[in-house]
Amino acid sequence: MEGEIKNFIVVWITVLASLFYCHTIDKFIPKGTTRLFTLLPIISLFLFLHLNLTTIHLGSITCFFIAWLANFKLLLFAFGQGPLSPPSSSSSPPSPHISFPRFVLIACLPIKIHHHPPPPPNLEKPSKIEIKEYPSHKSPKTVLLRAQNPITKPDRTRSAELGSKGFHKSPLDYATKVVFIAILLRVYKYKEHVHPKLILLVYCFHVYVSLELLLALMTLLARAIGQVELEPPFNEPYRSSSLQDFWGRRWNLIVASILRPTVYDPVRRISGRLMGKKWASVMAIIATFSVSGLMHELVFYNMGREKPTWEVTWFFVVHGVCLVLEIWVKKALNGKFRLPAIVSGPVVVVFVVATGSWLFIPAFLRCHADFRVRREIATFVEFVKEIVGSFGFRSFNVVSVPHGD
Repeated sequence: MEGEIKNFIVVWITVLASLFYCHTIDKFIPKGTTRLFTLLPIISLFLFLHLNLTTIHLGSITCFFIAWLANFKLLLFAFGQGPLSPPSSSSSPPSPHISFPRFVLIACLPIKIHHHPPPPPNLEKPSKIEIKEYPSHKSPKTVLLRAQNPITKPDRTRSAELGSKGFHKSPLDYATKVVFIAILLRVYKYKEHVHPKLILLVYCFHVYVSLELLLALMTLLARAIGQVELEPPFNEPYRSSSLQDFWGRRWNLIVASILRPTVYDPVRRISGRLMGKKWASVMAIIATFSVSGLMHELVFYNMGREKPTWEVTWFFVVHGVCLVLEIWVKKALNGKFRLPAIVSGPVVVVFVVATGSWLFIPAFLRCHADFRVRREIATFVEFVKEIVGSFGFRSFNVVSVPHGD
C-alpha cells in the first residue's frame, strides 16, 4: 500500500505539471491545429500514466479522470471549446483566461459548472420614474426617482433556486447509500450461498451506487475548493421513461456532456455532409456509444490488466442501436401512441439491468473486483492504523535520562 500511495502522489504531481503546461500555452498559442499538436504529448501521457497504479480505488479512478475525461476536455481545449476554454460571444468582449486552480479542477474532476443565464438587460437597468407636481402657488416641479425594477431581484433569486433544485441531495440519502455499500461488501463473503443471478443483480446496483457516491464526493470537493455551483452527475436514472431519457437526461450526465461535443457533434456534422441528415444522427449515436464502450474497456483494463473481450463495448453498441430504433419508432408514431410511464419505466430499468448483467458485469467478475475492493479497504485501514500508531508512539516516546548517584 505504501508503494501504491507513493506512485499515486508521483502520478498526480505529473498531472499537475502537465496541466500547468496546458494552461500556459493557452496564452501563447492560438486555438487550432497548432495548439492540438502541442497538446498531443500530454494527451498521450495521460493515456498511459494511470498504468503506474494497480489498485481499483486509485488506478481505475485515475484512469477515468485523466485518460478519459481530462483528455477529452483537452481535445476540446485545443480548438477553443469545452469547459477549459473561457466562454466567448460575438456580442461581448473576450472573457479572461480561466485561473489555474479552476483549470485543474475542471480538467481533473468529473464536474460541470452550472452557468445561470444572464438576466435581460432591461431588467438590470434602474428605471426612471418621472413624477410631476403642480402646486397652485409654485411652478411645475419635476422629481426624478431612480427605482429598481421590483421583479429583478426576486426573479434572479428564484432563478438561482430553480437552477440549484435537485443539485443537492440530502445527507441522509448519501448516508443510506454508504450503508448499502457496506452491507453489500458483507454479502459478498457469502456469495457462494446466493443464486448467481441474484449476485449479478446486486453487482448492478453496486456499480450504480458506487459511481454516484464517487461523483457526488468529487462534486462536493470541487464545490468546496472552487466555490462554484455544479450540475448533478446523476438525475435518478431509475425513474427513466425511455432509453433516450436514461442516457440523455439521467445517467452519468458528466460523461454525456463531454461525449456530445467531442464525438456526437463532429460525427453528425461530417455524416450530414456525406450521407444526408437522415443518417447523420444514426451514425453520431452509434459512434458516441462505441467510443464510450472503448473508454470503458480502458478502465477495465486498468482493473484487471487482461486482454479485453470487448463485451463492455458491445454493451454500449447494443444500447446505441436500441436507442436509434426507439427514436425511429417515436418518429413513426408521431405522438399517436405512447406507453404510460408506469409501464415504460420498469421496462427500461429491466432492459438496462438485463443487458448489464449479460455484457457489463462479467468484466467486474473477471478481475475479481468485489474481492479486491474488500482487500484494498482492509489494507488501507491497516495502513492508517500503522501511521496513527507510529505518530502516537513518537508523541509519547520520552527519552529517559539516568539519574546520577
